[in-house]
Parts: sequence; structure tokens; C-alpha cells
Amino acid sequence: MRARSLAASCVLALSACALQDAPKHDDVTKEALPNLSAPVQWSAQGATGGAVSNNWLATIGEPQLAALIDEAVKYNADLQIAAARVETAAAYMAGANSPLWPQVNLVARGGGKMSGDSSGLQGVGLFAAWELDLWGRVRSAAKSTEYQYGSASLDAEYARQSIASLVTKSWLLAIEARLTKAQAEEGVRVSEHLTGLASDRLRVGVGDDFDVTLAQANTETFRDTVKSADLAYQNALRALEALLGRYPSASVAVADRLPAWPGAVPTGVPSELLERRPDVVAAERRVAAAFYRTEEAKAARLPKITLVANLTSISSELFVLQPRDNPVVSFGAGLLQPIFLGGYLQSQVDARTAEQKAAIAEYGKVGARAFGEVEGALAAGTTAAEREKILVRAVRENERALELTNVRYRVGSSDLRGVQQQQLALYSAQVALLRVQTDRLVQRVNLYLALGGSYDAHKVSETGNSTN
Repeated sequence: MRARSLAASCVLALSACALQDAPKHDDVTKEALPNLSAPVQWSAQGATGGAVSNNWLATIGEPQLAALIDEAVKYNADLQIAAARVETAAAYMAGANSPLWPQVNLVARGGGKMSGDSSGLQGVGLFAAWELDLWGRVRSAAKSTEYQYGSASLDAEYARQSIASLVTKSWLLAIEARLTKAQAEEGVRVSEHLTGLASDRLRVGVGDDFDVTLAQANTETFRDTVKSADLAYQNALRALEALLGRYPSASVAVADRLPAWPGAVPTGVPSELLERRPDVVAAERRVAAAFYRTEEAKAARLPKITLVANLTSISSELFVLQPRDNPVVSFGAGLLQPIFLGGYLQSQVDARTAEQKAAIAEYGKVGARAFGEVEGALAAGTTAAEREKILVRAVRENERALELTNVRYRVGSSDLRGVQQQQLALYSAQVALLRVQTDRLVQRVNLYLALGGSYDAHKVSETGNSTN
């Protein structure tokens, strides 16, 4: 009968205080972004309908790039740090649940006359204590660590996506540097040809030393450009190797051309972004964690009731103990009510409340940045596409102009300076076109990341489940 009454009391105590729910998504968003109203569709040009697709790496279709991303995910130091943080959060979460269970300790001592205090006491005791979480203090602490774990997991996933995008952009920039170097080398070959032509004209008496000297100077200028482009290419390879965790030897292989344009990408609608991007959802998890830390601090001001049960057996070789049952079993309960701690408990509530406000503000900051990154990537991609069309025409017209200038030089109606000026104009247009083509692809990668789509379809699915 006594055991039944005790069990009923425990059930009643544990159900006495149900935990409050964490703030709802809409409420957090409204408080964090009071001056931001998400439009029905993206403002910048370039947005298309349809749900944001997963596995954007497949749209690029480069096995070499996929292999480099897999290598970075395996060896990148930043990702290893993020993974360790997830493990740490998981350990804290497991530890936070332990006070919900009875705590049992075994105490024993022996030694006879040589015992530490010369009492000769020997014995063993089994002590159990269970705090009745009447006000939800322990459960709030556990909930807080649970949300911290969710936040760390989502931060790790976003770091993984970020590394994938960084590897892709570094790979594209390395290809650009390689192609820029090739263009400079072509400039050297053309200049050497012009130098030979000027020398031939001088030999047959229709040229002069000025043209030969000018051609040689132009050749040296292009040779210097090759050296500069080669250094930029090596640095681009080293930057890529750093992401892969390799030694920066500038020996990693990259493609000899830029990948084909992947085409249109579904961008979804702005209202879905805050619930899709891992870094934004992670910030919302931190708001929930801060909320439960505040609840924990509030509950710490209320009485703490603990049930205890002890089993002890004590003997002595030096003293005759009072006759008693041995071993002894005892049950009881304890109550601890804070009365005066100099304002410490209230200060903890105030501090946790301020931390919750900071978490909400941080969520607003991350959310606003997410919107800005999507709009920025869309606008930059659209501008790059328009510039590419212009520069394609500019390169074509400069090529035609160079052909005409060469003809005029051969027939003697123009000097070599006109040819060299047109050669430099063509080179500048080609470099500008290559840079814009690369930037257009880079902005597409930025858009993939900003929209919250993963490069790995399976991982996106797992992340989506974890953020629900």
C-alpha cells in the first residue's frame, strides 16, 4: 500500500508542470524581422518558378569536381571542427537527461583499526536520490541541450554546403586563371609573329627599326603577362588545395575549359527560405534553446523536492554500536526552498532573458542576410548574362578589326602600332569575356547556396527531416 501511494505521488508530481512550447516560427520571425515583409516573389530578375531542387552539383555535370568536393568533405579542417561540435552537443544532450532518472551512489569504507580516522568503522551504503521535476527545471535544461544539438547539426550541414560551394568556385577560378594564361601565351605567339613580319619588312627595305623594336617590346609585355597569369593560376590551385586539406603544391588538376551553362534553376518563393536554409533554421533552434534556458532559470527559484532511499550496513572493531537492524533501509524526502541568495537567482533569469533576446536578434540578422544573398546572386547573375552577350559581340568585332588592321599593315597603309593596339584591345575583350563567363557560373553557385539547396540530394532530404 505504501509503495502504491509513493508511485502515485511520483506520477502526480511529474505531471504537475508541463513544459511550455518553444516560440512558434511565425512569432519568432515577426519579432526578429518586424520591418521586413517577404514579397510573393523575388524582386531581382532571373527568378523562376518551381520548388528549389536538390543536388545542384548534378546540373554542372563534372565528375572531377564531384570527386574534389568529396575529398574536401572528408579532409577539410573546418568541417572536422563542425563535426566535433556536433559530437560535443550530442554528449551534452545525453548528460542533460541524466537528472531525470534516480541517482544511485555506493559508499564503502574499511581498514579496521588502521582506518583513516582511527574509528574502526567499516560499512557499505547504497544511496538513491530522485529529484521530482515539479516545475520543469531539469526538463527545460534537457530541452535546451536538445535544441543546441539540433542547431549544431544544422550548422555542420550548412558548413558542408558552404565548403562544396567554395570548392566549386575555387575550381572555376582556377580554370579561369588557366585559360587567362593560355590567352596571354597566345598573345606572345601573335607578337612573335608580328616581330618576324616586321623583321622581314625591314630586310626587304619596306620597314624600319622602329617597327621591329616596337614589336619586340610588345612581345616582352605579353611574356610578362604570361608570368603574372601563371602565378595567379598557381595561387588559384593552392587555394583549392587548401580547401581539400592537401599540401599547397599547386599540382591539383582542373579542367581545361569552363563547364557548360547549367540552365535555369527553380528559385521557389521568399516565404519558404527561412524554413529551408540550414543556417537560418539553426539560428531558430538557438532561439528555442535560449527560451528553455530562461525557463530553467525561472524554475530554479522554486522549491526543489527530492526523494531519497538508503540501504546501509555499518560495523566497528573498536566500538560496540547500539543494537539495531543491520542492514538498515530508510526512505525519505527533502525540500530545498531558496530564501535569500542576494539576488543571484533573479539575476540568472534576467541574464537568460537577455540571451534569448540576443538569439532572436541573431536569427533576424541571419534571415535578413539570407534574403539579401538570394537577391544579390540573382541580380549579379542577370547582369553577368547581359554583359556576356555584349562582350561576345565585342570580341567578335575586335577579331574582325584585327584582321582588317593586319591587312592594312601588310599592304603598307597602316603602321605596326595600329596592329598592336588592336591586338591589345582583342586580348582585353577576351579576358573580360572569360571573367564574366566565370563570374556568371560563380554567381550561380552563390545562388544555389543562398537558396538552401544542397549539392547532395540524399543529404538535403536528411537535413529537411532534421529541421522539421
